[in-house]
Amino acid sequence: MNGFTLTPVETKPLSFSLPVIGAAGAFVGLFVGTAHGSGLMGIAIGAVALMVLAYLALAVFGLGQEKTTRWGLIALFIIAGVLLAGLPGFVLGVLSGWFFSWFIFWIGEGRYRANLAPYLTSGQVLWHYTFRVICGAIFVFLITPILVVMPLSFNAQNFFTFTPEMLRFDPAGYSLKHYQDFFTSSGWQQALRNSLAIAPVATLLSVSFGTLAAIGLSSEHVPFRRAIMAILISPMIVPLIISAAGMYFFYSRIGLQGTYFGVVLAHAALGIPFVIITVTATLVGFDRSLTRAAANMGADPVTTFFRVQMPLILPGVISGGLFAFITSFDEVVVVLFVGSANQQTLPWRMFTGLREQISPTILAVATLLVVISIALLTTMEYLRRRSERLRGMSPS
Repeated sequence: MNGFTLTPVETKPLSFSLPVIGAAGAFVGLFVGTAHGSGLMGIAIGAVALMVLAYLALAVFGLGQEKTTRWGLIALFIIAGVLLAGLPGFVLGVLSGWFFSWFIFWIGEGRYRANLAPYLTSGQVLWHYTFRVICGAIFVFLITPILVVMPLSFNAQNFFTFTPEMLRFDPAGYSLKHYQDFFTSSGWQQALRNSLAIAPVATLLSVSFGTLAAIGLSSEHVPFRRAIMAILISPMIVPLIISAAGMYFFYSRIGLQGTYFGVVLAHAALGIPFVIITVTATLVGFDRSLTRAAANMGADPVTTFFRVQMPLILPGVISGGLFAFITSFDEVVVVLFVGSANQQTLPWRMFTGLREQISPTILAVATLLVVISIALLTTMEYLRRRSERLRGMSPS
């Protein structure tokens, strides 16, 4: 199916398996040791411990008792986790025990080459997995702040740190009071109402202007279309503080500074580039003979747009609109320049809260925004796949 036949994997010698497994143990030991005051000690203990476990699993027990050996390794990790950190250690012990019991046999039995082409060199195989490890490390680096903020929003105390009760998974250490404060506080609710009053209108303007611009610029006969495209997407490229300062001076001269309409226009300008890019990408696979056929049948341009063109590019339009909505809903720099106290949005309230009064309610709001963003991004991914199916780029 892929042009080659998979060959049976072969057991790797211990001279190869043990150092690789030991390196993985050293990497994990670095974090465990740092948490207990000595990163170097953690590296040494992690490497040695995992190499010993790998030797016992591969050389003493072997593949014939893999299932029993894996359960034994999981039990050892659970015991070590409980001794080091109690109930949280139990959870980490289960997860790390499951992973390393699989990883030891995956390396030792050579299973990592099972789904790879047999002609790949050792260096190519190393880069194949190194690249994935680097991508995974970047993902963990980006996602870790979110994973920290979300549990802290349930803190029963007014702290920005994990309390001993939270670390012990004691129910008394968790509470929904910060979420209750958000939904009952007049200041937070007014900021939410302002965001909900600004973002949808700004999104509507972004989608309307961005879609028309993308359709127009997709025509090859439009003069200077590359230069026009560069100007329209410049708000995405220019540093936000520069755009905000420019809008402030411009709006001050025409009387829009500090007004609702001024903030909406500013957010629409920031959202238009996202709509243009997504709609333009959708138009790449658009069959223009459909519009010509509609014109030959007597349809005017407006009817052709809504009956023929819009249904096919709708996933791109909606995706661009979602991007524009997220940009407007989460934006804080521009609204600080062009808005007034009456247009204080939710991100603005969070910013001033961090600067003037540290309240854990900010963490609850941040968690809600993260959940909303994940839901919107999931919707966009679904629409992207649907657009590919409509254009015949994806079989399923």
